Amino acid sequence: MKSLTAIPLILISLYFLSGCTAAVVGGAVAGTSVALDNRTTGDYVEDQNIKTKFAHLFYKDDDLSKHTHVNVTSYNRQVLITGEAPTEQQKQKLSEITNQIKNVRRHFNEVSIAQPTSMSSRTNDSYLTSKIKTSVFSHMTELDGAQVKVVTENGTVFLMGLVTRKQGNQITEIARKTNGVKRVIKLFEYPSPNDSRI
Repeated sequence: MKSLTAIPLILISLYFLSGCTAAVVGGAVAGTSVALDNRTTGDYVEDQNIKTKFAHLFYKDDDLSKHTHVNVTSYNRQVLITGEAPTEQQKQKLSEITNQIKNVRRHFNEVSIAQPTSMSSRTNDSYLTSKIKTSVFSHMTELDGAQVKVVTENGTVFLMGLVTRKQGNQITEIARKTNGVKRVIKLFEYPSPNDSRI
C-alpha cells in the first residue's frame, strides 16, 4: 500500500523537476530552448535551479507536501507560486521557502487559502493553458513558446515573460477572451525598446 501512495509523490516530483531534467539530460533540447528564449543563458539555468531548490525544501516539510497543492514557476528569476493551501500559515511557509533561495529577485505568492483543487479542475486548467498558448502563438508569430509563461490555476491565468507592452496587451486580451478563463493577472516584465532581448 505504501508503494501506491508513493507513486503520486514521485509523479509530482518529476513534474517539479521536469525543467531541471531537461536542462541537464536533454542538452540539445535545452540549448534550443535557450536560443529561442529572451532570458540570458545564466538566468535560464538559474530559473531551473530555483525550481529544483524550491521542490527540495517543499518536500522536506511534511505539512506542506501532504496537505497543499502547489505549482512553482520561475522566469527571469521572478518566482510565481500558485495553488491551494488550507491555512494562512501554510501559505506563509511557501513564501519563507522562496526567501531561502538565492538569486530570486522577487516572488509572487498567489496561493489561495482553500482545500486543494480536484483532478478535474487541474485537467481543465491544463486545457486552458494549452488553448491560450496555441491562440497566442498562432496570432503572434513573432513570439515563441519560450518567451511567454502561461500558468492557469482554478481558472485564473497568470502571464509571465519578457515582452513589449504592446505584446503584453495583446497576449492579455487573447487570454481574457478565452472561454472558461475567470481572471487574468499580468506579471510581465517590459525591457526598454533598445534591449537586445526583445
